[in-house]
Amino acid sequence: MSDSTFGAPRSRLSHYLDLIRWNRPAGWLLLLWPSLSALWFAAAGFPGWHLIVVFVLGTVLMRSAGCCVNDVADRNFDRHVKRTAQRPVTSGAVTVAEALWLGAVLALVAFALVLTVNRSAVAWSVAALAVTLIYPYAKRFVSVPQAVLGIAFSFGIPMAFAAVQGDVPAIAWGLLAGNLFWVLAYDTEYAMVDRDDDLLIGMKTSAITFGRFDVAMVMASYAIYLAIWAAAGIDQGLGPLFFVALSLAALQALWHWQLIRGRTRDGCFRAFRLNHWLGFTVFAGVVGGHTFR
Repeated sequence: MSDSTFGAPRSRLSHYLDLIRWNRPAGWLLLLWPSLSALWFAAAGFPGWHLIVVFVLGTVLMRSAGCCVNDVADRNFDRHVKRTAQRPVTSGAVTVAEALWLGAVLALVAFALVLTVNRSAVAWSVAALAVTLIYPYAKRFVSVPQAVLGIAFSFGIPMAFAAVQGDVPAIAWGLLAGNLFWVLAYDTEYAMVDRDDDLLIGMKTSAITFGRFDVAMVMASYAIYLAIWAAAGIDQGLGPLFFVALSLAALQALWHWQLIRGRTRDGCFRAFRLNHWLGFTVFAGVVGGHTFR
């Protein structure tokens, strides 16, 4: 049997992996850390391996499905942006139908995982899917679409409380509100990378809307995020390790200021990609704060 016989399937698989950003885990890590943190808050400690596995796998699957939907929605815009011109759907390596089918399969597998939890979590997962489908089109109509992304990327928080407690208490909404500002911070950094291209094609982003106040808004968003989560930690009586971690996260945010203040593409993109470490730091603090009160 010839090498070409085996080459074609491998090539097709590589395009699918590119579509779901398999080699760039930062995207799903940004979703994962607040979701796992919420599990610890909801359970007042270790939530059990079943829920951890469900949320880790569900996060990876839904992030991948979201990439499929996003790339289909943006295919005619992405061709005009330097960073996204070679994405599989935009370049024609993957058809629109293939991308939608792959996204649907991934979302169904994620939904099957949620079915192993409880009815409340299932109901919230449907709402999360709706927001995921809405976000790619928000960039056409909303001046700060990053706020919509903030809701989408924070929905793991109410889902975590629903999975553990069967309900979504006030603290969950507080954590969601805080996390929304974190998403606004890092996705504005991301939008700053593409600002010139987005202006040419008429795309709406926070980087364009904030204008010369973009760096200030990023830093203010980091501050609000950390302040709200600190208040939640105080309310729940978390130990000192949580506040040590928040201090380290604040130092990381200051480092991001150093990276983005010149508004260079490389600096802004690097700051965006490093945000998963900030999220991990907060998560580690949540675990430590619950363990050592």
